[in-house]
Amino acid sequence: MNRFSRILSLLSVLMLILSATAFSAEPARYTRTVHDYIVPDVVLINENGEHVRLKELLSPDQPVVVDFIYGTCTTICPVLSAGYTHLQRKLGADSASAKLVSISIDPEHDTPAVMKEYLKRYRAKPGWTFLTGSRKDIDKVMTAFDAYITDKMSHQPLTFIHNPAEGHWVRLFGLLSGKDFMSEYQNAGANITGR
Repeated sequence: MNRFSRILSLLSVLMLILSATAFSAEPARYTRTVHDYIVPDVVLINENGEHVRLKELLSPDQPVVVDFIYGTCTTICPVLSAGYTHLQRKLGADSASAKLVSISIDPEHDTPAVMKEYLKRYRAKPGWTFLTGSRKDIDKVMTAFDAYITDKMSHQPLTFIHNPAEGHWVRLFGLLSGKDFMSEYQNAGANITGR
C-alpha cells in the first residue's frame, strides 16, 4: 500500500468517525411521552356549526389525533396542519378512518366559517374536524391536556395521539416529519396501509 492509499484510507476512516459522531450528537426532532389525560365533558362547535360532545368524539375504537391550532396562525399551525394533510394523503381511501381533531386556541375569532375555510385551504378530507367553543371550555380542554397557554402567540408544537387499546395518550412535542408522524400513528395501533 503506497503512502497516498494509506492517507486516503485514514481520511476515509476519520470521515466515518466524524459523521457518526455528528449523527449521534444530532438533537431529537421531537420528544415523546405517555400520559393518562382525562378529557373534559364539554360541548364544542365544529366547522359546520354543529355541537359536538368532545368526550364522545375523542373516545373512538381507533386512534385519534389532537392538536391545538388557530385559523390565522402563520408559524406552528401550518406545519401541524400539513402533517394532518400528509397523513390523510398517505392513508388514501382509508383517510376517513383516521380521526384528526384540531381544537382552536383562538375561539374569539375562529368561527365555523373561518374553520371551514382553514380546512379547505389544507384540502382536509372527511375525518378531520376543527372545533371551537367558549373560552371557558377551550381553557378546560387545554388544561386537561397540559397544554394551557394564556396567549395564542406562545403556543407550542404539540400533537396528541390516543391509543384506545392501551388507554393512554402519546404526547409529541416538536415538529414531526411526515415519516415520524406516520410511524407514531401506526404505533398507536392504527390499521393503515401507507402508500
